Parts: sequence; C-alpha cells; structure tokens
Amino acid sequence: MSYCFETVQTLVFRVYDVDTQFHGPEVKIVTDPKRSWTTDLATIADSTESTRPKKLGQLTVHAEEELISKITAELTFRCSDLENKDFFSKSDCFLVISKKLESGATIPICKTEVLKDNLNPQWKPISLKMSQVGNKDIPLFIECFNFNSNGKHDLLGKAQKSLAELEKLSISKKGENLFVPMYIGKDQQSKVLKSQLFVEEFTESVHHTFLDYLLGGCEMNFMVAIDFTGISYHMLQMEILDCQTRYITLTILDAIQEVGDVLQFYDHDKEFPAWGFGGRPIDGPISHCFNLNGSSGNKPTVSGIQGIMQAYGQALSNVSLAGPTLFGPVITCAATMAKQSVAANEHKYFVLLIITDGVITDQQETIDALVMASDLPLSVLIVGVGGADFKEMEILDADNGEKLHSSTGRAASRDIVQFVPFRDVQGGDISVVQSLLAELPSQFLTYMRNNDIPPKTKLPTI
Repeated sequence: MSYCFETVQTLVFRVYDVDTQFHGPEVKIVTDPKRSWTTDLATIADSTESTRPKKLGQLTVHAEEELISKITAELTFRCSDLENKDFFSKSDCFLVISKKLESGATIPICKTEVLKDNLNPQWKPISLKMSQVGNKDIPLFIECFNFNSNGKHDLLGKAQKSLAELEKLSISKKGENLFVPMYIGKDQQSKVLKSQLFVEEFTESVHHTFLDYLLGGCEMNFMVAIDFTGISYHMLQMEILDCQTRYITLTILDAIQEVGDVLQFYDHDKEFPAWGFGGRPIDGPISHCFNLNGSSGNKPTVSGIQGIMQAYGQALSNVSLAGPTLFGPVITCAATMAKQSVAANEHKYFVLLIITDGVITDQQETIDALVMASDLPLSVLIVGVGGADFKEMEILDADNGEKLHSSTGRAASRDIVQFVPFRDVQGGDISVVQSLLAELPSQFLTYMRNNDIPPKTKLPTI
C-alpha cells in the first residue's frame, strides 16, 4: 500500500480461522473481536494489557519500503507559444504538477519557479519522488499559470501525463499541446491550444526517502503559536460574542486538531511547545511570544494535542487584546529550539504551526527570521483564518520561486514556509492538513541533503 504522510492511515489486523477440510476455503470463521488490533501506518505503538489480552497469541507486523519509492525523477520542462495575459509585459509563467487523490480532488506535489516576461520559458529542473506520485503510470496534471501577486493566477494551459509518458516525451523530443477546459452549456469540453509542453531532460536516481529517516529514529517535533491580537478580547466579552468570533475560534481549534492528529505520531514524547503572540497576559506587558500554558521562563510545553486545546481555552480567559501582529519573535523562539537540538546532535526536525486571523506588521523582521531559520531543521506552517487580506503571506510562502532575502541581502537556503488560507480549502475535497503538509516531506529531505545528513542505522524492532 502507498504511504501518505499528510493523512492518518488506519490499519485493522484480524485473525481468521479457515477450516478447509470441512468448510472449504471460501468459508472463514473470524476469531473473537478482542483479538483484532487497530493501529496506524505511521507507527506501531505498544499495546496495553487491556487492549491486547494475554494468551491469545502474538502478531508480528513487518513493514518494508519498496525500492521504487526511493526513486526520484528529475525533469526539465519548457513551454512554447504561451498566451500573453499581461497588458504591459509578457506573462510570468510557472508550472504546477498535481496528482489525483482517491476522492477525485487534485493536490499539488511540485512547482517550478516563476519566469517573468517569457512566453517560451524553460524552467530549472524539478524533482518528483516516486513516493509522492505512486508509480510511473499514475496520471499527473501539469498546469501552466501566469503569476499574479494577488494569488489569483491565470491558467495558460494544462496537460495530463504519467511519468512514463513524460519520459517518452523526453526521448521523442516532441511537444504535447496544452488544453484549457471550457463549457458549452452544461457540458465540459477541452480546447486544444497551440501552446506546447516539452520535457527537455528526464533522469532517475535512487535517494534516501522520508521513511528511511523515520526508521532511523528521526522525530518531528510539533510546535504551535496562536494569534491573540483580535480573538481573546471578544472571548472575554461573552455578551458581545458574535458569529464571526465563534467561527474564528472554532477554526483555530480545528486547525490544531487536524495538523496535530498527523504530526503527533512522529513526536516520541508528545510534549509540544505552545505559544501565544500579540496578547497581554494577566498583570503583564504585551507579549509577542508567551507560553500558552501560563508558565514563565523556558517551559512552554504541554502534553498531547488535548493539552494544547486546554491551554488555549485557559488562555482565552487570562489574555487580553493587544497588538500588533508580529511573527518574528515566535519564529525566532522556534528556531532557537531547533538550533539547540542541532548543537546537541539530536536527530530531530521541528514543525511550527502558526494560526493567525490578521495581517503581519513586521514583514521584513519575519523574513529575516525565516532566512536565518532556513539553515535549521525547521518548517513553518501558517493557517490564515477569517476574512483578512493575506497577501503578505503569499510572499512568505515563496511559491513564486523567488527566494526570500533578508534585510542584509542574504538569500534563504531553502523554502520552509507553507501558507493556506482556511477559507480557500473549507468545504473542499482537500483538507487543511493535506494542503499544509503536502510539501513537508520535501522540505525535510531538502534540509537533510543540503547538510549531508544520512539516515541513522535502522533501530531494532520493538
């Protein structure tokens, strides 16, 4: 079966007794339901005596990653004769490669950089891991867009090809005509364009995978930071609590639950640092990074996802409205933990979830913090809730292919940010957690390879 990092894959193991002598192979008598064992694909946890009764036998599960999942395909794309969507210049083009989920929805797995003022672009090579794709025969959607700073990019054309078909395109040196969907009445049809997609280079190589590092004992430490600049005030004034405030608060809880439900399996002790920012704790000054559990000093951790929820609920009664919205301090705090982990030679990677309902006012300071953090084992996930203008977040995400630059001119060594406006995915086929976590394994592997960190020796099976 395919391993999917961004979802919790539940497995149920049952033991059957087949008596072929009397009943035939098609008749199966299931054992007592108490002998069933439910676990998840991410981890095989120890069971307590109450969940695994004594003297009923032992079940050993051996999981092994197939070699094909370690294969990475590197492709160099170019397009010709793209449509010009800009008035005073040519289109700013980039590609998005997506795969189809079982639900029928598509989710992006890779993007190229943006090439400005170019109707015949050739992008830098991109890498597609077989573990992301599934296998070489699964159809992929390659979409070409004209970049717009407001996030509403213009579709210039698309193609549907598997990796095997893209490899054949590379060998033949022929182009594939792009198409755009169009509707005639209620019927959807495709309009074939003169624009073409070419695969200039196609190579395959074997690399260490995300699972190699997990099997070697590497953990992912989950951290969360919650915006208190405009939420807590209304929560304290229950008599004026409105629907919008209830919506934002519930959205925050949903985001913590969804992301935490996945990442908690990769954190061995499940002790999560949790901060608030932009609020004024009781009898204290305005703070842009305070411990959500109410403690002082360097003790921000809470136990489990439920611990985060409880700490947030208590903070709503103890923290009052303040501002402005600053990301720099919490990113710096998370980066400090990651730096200390590196110094201690720990095999860890940190994931900071920031949930905000406002627009940041320290953009350059935040960029400076992100550039510094790009050299550390850290990724930053940002969820925007409410109806604010999150244009600045698109810049932090760097999905246009342009690296972030600090105020001193230093470029980020890699992209570590993934931003998702909750309103854009709410009610859709793709969940918030899928949108946020889809790029995380790639960010993780980029850090490991940039720093020449191999997986450790596989730990003995417990």
